[in-house]
Amino acid sequence: MNIAVRNALTVDEYLALTKAQGDALRTELINGQIVAMSPERAAHNRTKISVLLALKDAVARAGLNGEVFTDGMTVPIDAHTAYEPDALLRCGASLSPDQIKVTDPVIVVEIRSPSTAHMDTTAKLIGYFNLPTVSHYLFIDPDSRTVTHHQRTVDGTISGRTVSEDRLRLDPPGLEIEIAELMG
Repeated sequence: MNIAVRNALTVDEYLALTKAQGDALRTELINGQIVAMSPERAAHNRTKISVLLALKDAVARAGLNGEVFTDGMTVPIDAHTAYEPDALLRCGASLSPDQIKVTDPVIVVEIRSPSTAHMDTTAKLIGYFNLPTVSHYLFIDPDSRTVTHHQRTVDGTISGRTVSEDRLRLDPPGLEIEIAELMG
């Protein structure tokens, strides 16, 4: 009996392959395997736009040197896993125009969708916080209009809370955002 076994792709192999394929399909790399991402609902897309604008406005208000990206930028987690968050903020000088991965996000945002909610609140939560630069992971539920804010504390532990109103203090990098600003 012949069994075909696929070798696990590395992040660099995955990025080279997806770059050659163009924008045909949105995917992520999970444990060396390419996984297709589901199409977005209108609520998801509206929320993503609101998050982008809220983060950009907060960066400008704080006078920070940073960039905000929506999905399309790859965040390598380890040699065989790379996610494409709905939005992220990185600090520092601008990435080169041809860059397709972000290795140093400070804030990562995932917006709840029925097909990925479990993954977003388990493996991705763990994976993102394996990156030493990540200080905040926001999981936004546009249906319940809540934000679950996970943050790395000074002693390195991860704490979380779910809020539906008021303001988030994201320090570092020193941003304040109204919860209402994040909702689509």
